[in-house]
Amino acid sequence: MEIQGIREKKLVEMMQKARAQLQTAAKNDGKPIILSDASFSSEISKHPLMLVDFWAVWCPPCRMVAPIIEQLAKEYAGRVAFGKLNVDENPLTSNEFEVQSIPTLLIFKNGEAVDGIIGAVPKHQLESKIESHLEN
Repeated sequence: MEIQGIREKKLVEMMQKARAQLQTAAKNDGKPIILSDASFSSEISKHPLMLVDFWAVWCPPCRMVAPIIEQLAKEYAGRVAFGKLNVDENPLTSNEFEVQSIPTLLIFKNGEAVDGIIGAVPKHQLESKIESHLEN
């Protein structure tokens, strides 16, 4: 009986966590989350899977990737979170992840960087990367 109680308690905790994650994703309405040095760690830890776009206003390839990120945020709403971090305004996080070129797109799974892409890439290439991490 004691093991059953522990199992039930764990199941309830897991369901509450999953519900909270879905509510957080729903709040974004399929839009990327604007990240900062101050909010970065707490935001990436809230989402089981998050793609972060390290970008700058003056960067033409970043402007090419931005609409793709917006589209993917809508298409993957509730399953993958998307974030945007302006490297000029947030140098601490950019330096922490050794971002040397932009756009740099990093994929975080359970708060840990697990994959990345440097440079402007087509939508299908980003989808392929995302899907490979959704399957695991």
